[in-house]
Amino acid sequence: MAVLRFDDYSQRYRHVAMTRDDLGVLQLRLHTDGGPLIWGEGPHTELSYCFADVASDRENRVIVLTGTGQDFCARIDDSWAGPMTPEKWDLMFHHGNRLLRNLLDIEVPVIGAIQGKALLHAELAVLSDVVLASADAVIGDPIHFKNGIVSGDGVHIIWPMLLGPNRGRYFLLTGERLSAQQAHELDVVGEVLPREQLLTRAHEIARSLAAKPDLVLRYTRHAITHRIKQALAEGLSLGLALEGLGAQSDWPG
Repeated sequence: MAVLRFDDYSQRYRHVAMTRDDLGVLQLRLHTDGGPLIWGEGPHTELSYCFADVASDRENRVIVLTGTGQDFCARIDDSWAGPMTPEKWDLMFHHGNRLLRNLLDIEVPVIGAIQGKALLHAELAVLSDVVLASADAVIGDPIHFKNGIVSGDGVHIIWPMLLGPNRGRYFLLTGERLSAQQAHELDVVGEVLPREQLLTRAHEIARSLAAKPDLVLRYTRHAITHRIKQALAEGLSLGLALEGLGAQSDWPG
């Protein structure tokens, strides 16, 4: 089997800009047309494949995951919305089942750097091993339950795990938005920084991690993500199935 190299995939994804330094620190910057990421069919389809490519390249030694411009991800592409059909949900189920699993299958430490609003799929960042946020960051999941959508694409597992069962369910059902300081006090975020220092600090930590031996990096990542992977293996497909059933009122017939 051919070994995957950085040049094989670094330009492959429309919504991910990649750079890698000589220490093996790979930055993944999520974007839409060079601006803040707008969630839609493109990112939903691309990112699981992107994470799989990143995981397959053993020259990646630390990952920095961040957004572009003012926000991490604050908007959804309205053209992606619309009546649900079984065929459309089957594709969403296919990609949704792989999105978080492939992110966690990256075998080296991941640092999430959240700037501005992270109101759609903030779990991509807060699942990181080290989570940093700009002082003006706002973290939430207002797109699901408050808009009549079952919170079943992994957020039903991740947020009660991070916040605790009661606060996590409150968070999802009310559409609560956490400030960076609140997220820090609730142990969702490790550090809160001025926006202009966010990526500098992320790469500082990344370089310190990259100084460790390869096997220490990889096996530590395996150890500290094992229980999260177990929880997703147990409940992600069920949650996605329930989310699809909850959308049945939009299906024709």
